[in-house]
Parts: sequence; C-alpha cells; structure tokens
Amino acid sequence: MIECPTVKKSVVQWHYDLSTVFYRLLWGPHIHHGLWSGDESPSVAQVQLTETLADLADVSPSTTMVDVGCGMGGSSIHLAKTRQCQATGVTISPFQRRWAAASALTQGVRARTKFLRADAEEVEFPDESFDVVWSIECTEHLFDKPAFFRKAARWLKPGGRMAICAWLAGEHADTADHQQQVFDVCEGFFCPSLGSAHDYMNWMRDSGLQIEEWHNWTDRVAQTWDICERRVQKSGVRWLAQIIDRDTVMFLDRFRTLRNAYDSGAMQYGCLIAEKPH
Repeated sequence: MIECPTVKKSVVQWHYDLSTVFYRLLWGPHIHHGLWSGDESPSVAQVQLTETLADLADVSPSTTMVDVGCGMGGSSIHLAKTRQCQATGVTISPFQRRWAAASALTQGVRARTKFLRADAEEVEFPDESFDVVWSIECTEHLFDKPAFFRKAARWLKPGGRMAICAWLAGEHADTADHQQQVFDVCEGFFCPSLGSAHDYMNWMRDSGLQIEEWHNWTDRVAQTWDICERRVQKSGVRWLAQIIDRDTVMFLDRFRTLRNAYDSGAMQYGCLIAEKPH
C-alpha cells in the first residue's frame, strides 16, 4: 500500500463540498469512471459501470443496499429506479447529501432511497442490515481501510455481497517512478493511501468474506481521463478553479497524471466481489 500522509480528512470533505458542481459539469450525475466495451458515449459508459457492478452484486427488487461514498446519489437513484431496490447512501459531504435527496425526490424514488451525511469510517448500522455493501471509488479516501472492511462485513446478511470498484496501486508498482506516480495521484485526488488488488482481497478475507470475482477494468475505464481533460480545456473551468481554490486546481491538473499511471501500470482500476458465507 502506498501512502500520502499529507492528506487530511477535513480536506476530503471540503473537496466534495466544493467540487461537486465541477464533477457535475465535467462528467455527469455519476461521480465515477465510465466502463467501455466499444464506442459508447461517456454517459452510457458511466451507466454501464453501474449496471455491470449491479449484475455482479445481484441487485434485485428485494435487495437492501448501502452505497458507501454515494456522491450525488447516482448509483442509488439509478438502481432504485431500474431495479426497485432499497438504497441507503452515505456521503461525507453535506452538500452532496442535499443534492442526492433532492434528485431522488425529483426522479420519483424518494420512498426507496435514504441519504445520510456521515463519515464512512464512523457511521454505524446494525449487524446484518443489508444484502449488498456497495462502494464505487470511495475506499481510496479511507484512512483505516482494514477497519472499514471489518465493520462493513458485519453489516452484510449471510449470503450478502460486497461490491467494490476502486483505484488500485499496481501489483508491480515497486519502482521509484511508479511509486511517485501513485503518490502524485493520492495527493491530487486526496487519497491517504492506495492499496493493491492483493491488499483488498486480504482485507476482505480477514473480515470473513469469500472472494467471488476480481476484474481488472483498467483498459476499459482509462479514457475517462482523456475526456475529462479535454472538457477542462474547452470549458475554461480551470480558470474558475483558480479563483476559488488552489487544491481544486491541483485536482484538475492531475487528470493526466492518473491516466499516465494507468498506462504505465503504476495503477489499476479494479472491481472486487466478495460474499458473506451463510
């Protein structure tokens, strides 16, 4: 695991309070990568990632799920609409919680969704509360990842599934150049550390879960950052960020850093599915 000790939790919350509008303008309602299999539009690719993970997690009308790091509520709202599941979203950002709740209301799924402003490392739910623990690109921001997995495993009902998509340190990110690339991504995207796929599997197993599937989707998601970089250049949003916040400028400038880390193998994008034994 590669660490960036300069990242502070208060900065993570501030980033999402401030940058949600930037995310929405640059990318859309889903604050996560797109998953491509051909020449789909970015909006279709974003939904494809959500739908593919939902298939792997077996999300159905009877499913109760917790969406950890729900952002603007994109996954929770989409799955409540298309699969009629019950979704509880958790975000560290008060602004995102209000946005998600308003979106659920306007899209007619208020009764099937609930959004909480809470720190994922501190929030508590009763044991065996959910069929699915779902998290797309949130665990990167956690400071004690093994402790989170131990806690989240308790939330699962027997036979329940944990569905994770995450930015990962490459399995062979052992050169100084690769480690620097990962560090620069952590710094620019406010991640206290990035674990490898091996780390994630160990944390899940140590929590009593059985690994069902592991997918390396790096090649299928990487163009996300080419598209975002072009949109930054065309929109002039970096100029606006310079007026508002220095950290947001760094965030925008590190889009190319992340794409290069995927290309070099310093980083991977992974999907992991684990099940709680009956």
